[in-house]
Amino acid sequence: MSGITPTPTGRLSYDLRPPHSDPVKRTLRALDAFIDSELVPLERGDENVRFFDHRREWARTDFEAGGLPSRPWAELIAEMQRRADAAGWLRWTLPTDIGGHDASYAEVAAIREHLALRGIGLHNPLEQEISPVANNPSALLLHAFGTAEQKDELMEDVAACKRALAFGLTEPGVGSDATRMATTATRSGSTWTINGGKRWISFLDDPDAVVMVFARTSGEPGSANGITAFLVPLGAPGFEDMQFSWTMNMPTDHAQFTLRDVKVPSSAIVGEEGKALELIQRFVHRNRMRQAAASLGAAQYCVDAAIAYTNEREVWGAPLAVNQGVQFPLVEVHAEITALRYLLRDTAVMLDERDRDDVTHYVSMCNFRANRAACQAADLAIQFCGGNGYSRDYPFEFIYRVHRRYRITEGAEEVQKRRIARVLFGFGRR
Repeated sequence: MSGITPTPTGRLSYDLRPPHSDPVKRTLRALDAFIDSELVPLERGDENVRFFDHRREWARTDFEAGGLPSRPWAELIAEMQRRADAAGWLRWTLPTDIGGHDASYAEVAAIREHLALRGIGLHNPLEQEISPVANNPSALLLHAFGTAEQKDELMEDVAACKRALAFGLTEPGVGSDATRMATTATRSGSTWTINGGKRWISFLDDPDAVVMVFARTSGEPGSANGITAFLVPLGAPGFEDMQFSWTMNMPTDHAQFTLRDVKVPSSAIVGEEGKALELIQRFVHRNRMRQAAASLGAAQYCVDAAIAYTNEREVWGAPLAVNQGVQFPLVEVHAEITALRYLLRDTAVMLDERDRDDVTHYVSMCNFRANRAACQAADLAIQFCGGNGYSRDYPFEFIYRVHRRYRITEGAEEVQKRRIARVLFGFGRR
C-alpha cells in the first residue's frame, strides 16, 4: 500500500517490550511465515492493492447496494479465509475437535496484537472484524451450548466462516442493558413465537446467515433470568424490514430488523431456557479482550509510524522528532500502551484460569483504555505526520475510524467504567 512502513527504533524495539513465552513466539513466527508466503502475494496481485490504499473504502463498498461489501472484496476475503483454513489458522481459536488449536486467551491476545502491529493488509483488513485467525465467538458458543442436531447442521460452515452465525442481542431502544430487552418469545406446545426487533447486528450481509436471537421468555425487565437464545434463519417468515446502517466506516454489515410472529421449534433453543445470560457473558468477555488486544497493536503501530516519520522529516534544518512538543505526547501514549500490555496479558492469564465475573472488571479496564489509546495514537500520528497524516495515502484516518467504533461496541466506555466502579465501590449489581 502507499504511505509508510514504520520500522521501530531501538527505543521501541521488541527487545524492550514485555516478552512472550516461547510457544507464543513460535506461533507468531509461523503466522508471519503464512502471511508472507500466502497473503502478501494475494494482496499485491490482480490490483487487490486498491482495497488497502487510498481507494480502500470505495473498492470495498457497493454503494448502489445499500453500502454492503462489494462482490470483489467479499471474494477476496473468502479466498483469504480459504487459505487460512487450509493452513490451519482460521480455526486456531476453536476447540481441537472442530479443527482448532484450542488457543488460550493469552495466545489469542498475542495474535490479535501482533496482527494489528503489522499494519493494514489481508492479515488485518480492519473490516467486519475479519481475520485469518478468526475470532468466531459464535462458533465457540455453538460448540459449548448447542445441541448435537444444531452442531450437525451449522458447526462446520460456521467454523469455516462459510456461513454467518450472528449475535442478535442489541435492540433499537435498548443498548448495553440487555436484561431490559423488549423482544419476547412465548410458547405454545413445542412452538415458540418471537416478536420484537434488533439493531446493529453484524454479518447479516450473508443471505444464508442464522441469527442467535435473544428474547425474554419469563421474568420481569431487568431480571438476569428469563432470557433465552433461539436460532432463527435469516429468511424465516416474519423476519422483516431489514435495513443496513451507513456508518463512519464503510462498507456496512450492521443490520436492523423486525421479528413479527416468527415461529421456531423448541429445538431452536441454544443452551438452557431462561439462562442465556451465560452465553452473553461468554461472548462479551472474548470480544472485549479481542478488541483490546487489536487496539493495543494498532496504537503501537501508530506510535512507531509517527516516530519513524518524525525522525526522517526535517523541519528548519533538523528532524521534527527533536522537538519536545512531538516527543512528549508520543512518550505519554507509549507509556500507556506499555502499561496496558502488562495488564492485558495478566488479565488474559486470569481468564484462562477462571473465566468468571471476578475477572470482568479487569477485562473492562483493558477494553476501554486500549480502545481509547488506539484513537489517541492514531490522532497523534495524523497530527505529527501533518498533511501526509491527514491524507488517505496514510492509514491513520482509517485506523481511527475503525477503532473509534470499539469505544462503543461490546459495551461503551461508560459501561466498562460502571463495571469497574461496581467492584471498586462495592455496590454490587445495579
